[in-house]
Amino acid sequence: MSTLLIKDLKVVAGEEPILNGVNLEIKAGEVHALMGPNGTGKSTLSETIMGNPLYQIVEGQIFLDGQDITTMSVDERARAGMFLAMQYPTEVVGISNADFIHAALNARNGNQPVAILPFLNELKQQMDFLEIDEDYADRGLNADFSGGEKKRNEILQMMMLKPSFAILDEIDSGLDIDALQIVAKGINAMRSDEFSCLMVTHYQRLLNYVVPDVVHIMMGGKIVKTGGPELAQELEKTGYADLSGAVEGSDND
Repeated sequence: MSTLLIKDLKVVAGEEPILNGVNLEIKAGEVHALMGPNGTGKSTLSETIMGNPLYQIVEGQIFLDGQDITTMSVDERARAGMFLAMQYPTEVVGISNADFIHAALNARNGNQPVAILPFLNELKQQMDFLEIDEDYADRGLNADFSGGEKKRNEILQMMMLKPSFAILDEIDSGLDIDALQIVAKGINAMRSDEFSCLMVTHYQRLLNYVVPDVVHIMMGGKIVKTGGPELAQELEKTGYADLSGAVEGSDND
């Protein structure tokens, strides 16, 4: 089970207000898409859910499976089953991709470290599934990876860590059609009653391959419209101009 509930979330970065009362519920087993113009708070919401200290919550709460995680640190949230695929994955030359994932699994498991041989076997299986060359396991984390390789590597980490709730921040940006299909295959492989997901995206094309249960539109730092997959298709035709008046109103279902 993994249910995320956000109540009246208001967030600032420094002195600047960014989120202006976000309300959101993602139930166990659901995949939600979050769309909206640039600069409207989508990535800020992603980072805030994960606990980035650069963003200060001034009002509201975040609950994971009924537990208030509003004041939890990033590592506490990760141990609780949360995962963030970053928009711009960081390169770390001094640690191999395999060592990083193994260390992350051990950190989450606490007193039950993951045996190396089963880990390596599963890593190979998942890399094969995502069409990642075996030698990438021994390369520095994201070191000299292309944009598409970094995004596939984020999905590899997700599939190995098996979080109960994942946030995918523009996982489709910069991907060609082949890489997009592989990334989507990985996301769809995770779908189950024990997994929930929030996908931040600008484009309908990802949603052609990973069909969301719910689509939300964010403008002005809050969610102004919610609907089914057809809402994203509608946006492809009309853009966001027709929703500009909703920014001053309340969240809509």
